[in-house]
Amino acid sequence: MKILVTGGLGFIGSHTVVELQNQGFEVVIIDNLSNSSKEVLKGIVAITGKEPIFEEMDLRDKQKVKSFFEKHNDIAGVIHFAASKAVGESVEKPLLYYENNLGTLVYLLQELVKKDEAHFIFSSSCTVYGQADKMPITEDAPVKPAESPYGNTKQIGEEIIRDTCKVKPSLAAIALRYFNPIGAHPSAEIGELPIGVPQNLVPFITQTGVGLREQLSVFGDDYPTPDGTCIRDYIHVVDLAKAHVVALQRLLDGKNDENFEVFNLGTGTGSSVLEVIQSFERVSGKKLNYKVVDRRPGDVIQAYADTKKANEVLGWKAHSTLDDAMASAWKWEQKIRS
Repeated sequence: MKILVTGGLGFIGSHTVVELQNQGFEVVIIDNLSNSSKEVLKGIVAITGKEPIFEEMDLRDKQKVKSFFEKHNDIAGVIHFAASKAVGESVEKPLLYYENNLGTLVYLLQELVKKDEAHFIFSSSCTVYGQADKMPITEDAPVKPAESPYGNTKQIGEEIIRDTCKVKPSLAAIALRYFNPIGAHPSAEIGELPIGVPQNLVPFITQTGVGLREQLSVFGDDYPTPDGTCIRDYIHVVDLAKAHVVALQRLLDGKNDENFEVFNLGTGTGSSVLEVIQSFERVSGKKLNYKVVDRRPGDVIQAYADTKKANEVLGWKAHSTLDDAMASAWKWEQKIRS
């Protein structure tokens, strides 16, 4: 069975390609390499022994998307990762985010609705909840005005899919609302590979630990949390990747209750920025050079998942601890700098 993974050379995408190939799926990757590298293919092959089909293209080119589906008319499912994903950058460059994250989604769906049957997994985010009133966050929590254009593209993306599913019963879709993916494959063949200065906490920590960055900035220690720093739900990327395969299989087997479903993907445990730093120091045996600076616009105080629906309805559970994920991220960082 042939599955398209857009953004399949990215951080979560590449780990999902590995899990799909391990389950016997044939994978086609579309990636424009704007935030990834073709080298990732070698890592995927090293782990699975199989090379996915790779098409370098930009999904913002509507005609190329159309031509792709004409060429690969046997695609059984699509897992859509390709998107710009940095909260801070989205505040500075909103139009880039709206074009890249929404235009590409529309072009994909326009091709999928032509099929007799289509299965679509959407890479969504806990940012759709904004600053939630209650913790942990359930799927029924109100979707609040987004704190950033990035978060807004995920909200609007879900609305686009929901509206399309209403009028096209042939399309079945699941939106997976991730909390904070971290870590790397235990083989250290693939991992997070940010281009330029990392926008996410863990690669900045590991780059500081390895000496590539002089100092980590902690954005604010005056939040109403136990240690004053923001709290997030950090999930190992391999656990997250496996959830995509489970969700896809749910659609392929026709086990979905509705033709648009949403699930939170997290561990159910919140960790503060300082706790993540302490985890790194534990697994690496190194002291991290960090400094508290002013708050960053767009950051919510805390967000961690209620995982009951994912555990009981989807049949998936996160297994790795924060230390497991941090150890794998550190192993990966050391490998790519050696």
